[in-house]
Amino acid sequence: MSIGFFRQAINSLQQQSRGRTSHRVNQWFKWLSPGLSVKRWLLISVGGVLLASLGLAIWIKLTPIFWTIELLKGFLSFLSDLLPNYISGPLVLLCGLLLLLWGQTRTVGSITKVLRPEGEEELIDVLLAHHRLYRGPKMVVIGGGTGLSTLLRGLKTYSANITAIVTVADDGGSSGRLRQEFGVLPPGDIRNCLAALADEEKLLTELFQYRFRAGDGLNGHSFGNLFLTAMSDITGDLERAVAASSKVLAVRGQVLPATLSDVRLWAELADGRRIEGESSIPKAGGRIVKLGCIPANPPALPAAIRAIKEADYIIIGPGSLYTSLIPNLLVPEIADAIAQTDALRIYVCNIMTQPGETEGYTVSDHIRAIDASTGGRRLFDAVLVHKKSPSAKSLIRYAQQNSHPVFLDREAVTQLGRRIVPANILFEDETGCVRHNPQKLARVLLRWYSGAHHGR
Repeated sequence: MSIGFFRQAINSLQQQSRGRTSHRVNQWFKWLSPGLSVKRWLLISVGGVLLASLGLAIWIKLTPIFWTIELLKGFLSFLSDLLPNYISGPLVLLCGLLLLLWGQTRTVGSITKVLRPEGEEELIDVLLAHHRLYRGPKMVVIGGGTGLSTLLRGLKTYSANITAIVTVADDGGSSGRLRQEFGVLPPGDIRNCLAALADEEKLLTELFQYRFRAGDGLNGHSFGNLFLTAMSDITGDLERAVAASSKVLAVRGQVLPATLSDVRLWAELADGRRIEGESSIPKAGGRIVKLGCIPANPPALPAAIRAIKEADYIIIGPGSLYTSLIPNLLVPEIADAIAQTDALRIYVCNIMTQPGETEGYTVSDHIRAIDASTGGRRLFDAVLVHKKSPSAKSLIRYAQQNSHPVFLDREAVTQLGRRIVPANILFEDETGCVRHNPQKLARVLLRWYSGAHHGR
């Protein structure tokens, strides 16, 4: 029995050894992956060693080199006498390559230990991931609120070339208080997007999203909002504050306000009332027939326009139709840039209607509202809709708030000239709250982009 156990232990150790060796060989070969620019620098390094050796030989008039070569020649003659050249040659070559690989592995290991002391990922895997992300499509995502930050969490795993253009019309909660007290642009939606795009900096992200629950003047404020407000005062404007915060959070891509103007939303309702303030519009309880802002036609942030012009892919939504999406399009230069681009454009429709904004709206109603806000221009080619109904638990919960699934009226959408992209992109938490699933949503969006891009 003990002999059998001993054999089993030996076999297990051999399998583990083979597994480690196989993994190590795979890691070595990863360094030869195309696009990493490693092979060329390795060849340049070898060339540098040979050139330096030649320079040294010339400098010392070849005398020591001559005797070294003679000594090496004698050793090689002895080796070839001992073993045939077809055995000794490959053997020496193999030894040289193994020494080279060992030296390179130890060098990379030392560098990795300094750069990534936690040792969770090997340096080659980090480089390959970086190479893949920065070769991803240039994407511009337009919106605001929780819908935009949800989408960004999924997209950042596919590309680091992401620009989020965010509305700055918020006047409620912590953002509204800071806007009123300090005269700064509302930082809340921008903070959420920065946290969503943060490169796995878990502690910093939690700090940025931390909300104070006590304290005179602090209660209700998030640390990120206060940080962005302070940075805006130090750097001079919100754009520079966001850029500085992006470095702190190691953000993949960039987050830009749609405008640096102090924008205030207004809405005309079907009953003739005019409501001012982004947070007041959904509470008014009427059907919105027109949306505008004060000042009218605010200037766009130049960096936002540049990002749209350079984009391969533009995604509008998801988010509150009248208080998160359309406010960005009230900046005329942004709407013009989207209309003029050759990039693929898609609108991500909400899963549920929103009380005070889109009660009773179908998918085509959402599309018409966006078209109407830009003078009837078609700013997107396709609409992504969720194709399965939420659970009975969620339907009951939302029905109590007068909210229902957005109905897909296919014929009306087709008549509006939009392609329909149906997908299962729903996430329901244990309380029945319905959201888009970040990973599923991003995967569907990238799959559609890839198909549409190659079909052009």
